[in-house]
Amino acid sequence: MVNAVERITHLISEAEMDSAEYERRIAARFASFDQDGNGYIDREDFSGAAKAVLAEFGTTARCDKGQALYAGAEAFWQGMAGIADVDGDQRVTREEFVTGAVKRLRDSPQRFAEIARPFLKAAIAVADEDGKGATPKGTERVLKVLGADPQTAAAAAAALDTDGDGRISEEEILTAFAAYFTTPAPDA
Repeated sequence: MVNAVERITHLISEAEMDSAEYERRIAARFASFDQDGNGYIDREDFSGAAKAVLAEFGTTARCDKGQALYAGAEAFWQGMAGIADVDGDQRVTREEFVTGAVKRLRDSPQRFAEIARPFLKAAIAVADEDGKGATPKGTERVLKVLGADPQTAAAAAAALDTDGDGRISEEEILTAFAAYFTTPAPDA
């Protein structure tokens, strides 16, 4: 009987740790979208992210790359709102993010990639300073501007170059982005 109680206690403890880790990851993912830290995700978070990326690379909003990034940010916001803004108030709360976006995107990572594609493609184009494709260094700069700490940004940018060609392709970043945001929930 004692062994059974110990085993159950151990399993509960593991589940709590898994649940706590999952919650921590989801909170981090939510925070990465909530650029202004006001507790919800809205259109301004997406346009603010675009503005910050453009400023980092000295790219104007009126040029083709700038217009593409703002259009991508709007498309990304519309996609996110479409799957997560349950009450239609043009804001995605953390609860809506967890119950809407995370669950739906986990079930269909390709849907997430399609929602994110215009923004990510445009961000890669802005980070492409020599016309040959975004480098890990350029991608690192984008990640830092979007809120990643310097160490994480450097490691993530290097890892994105999965084929080792020194450039980050649209498919490499889409795959990684979808994987990051479609964290599986712990087994209950």
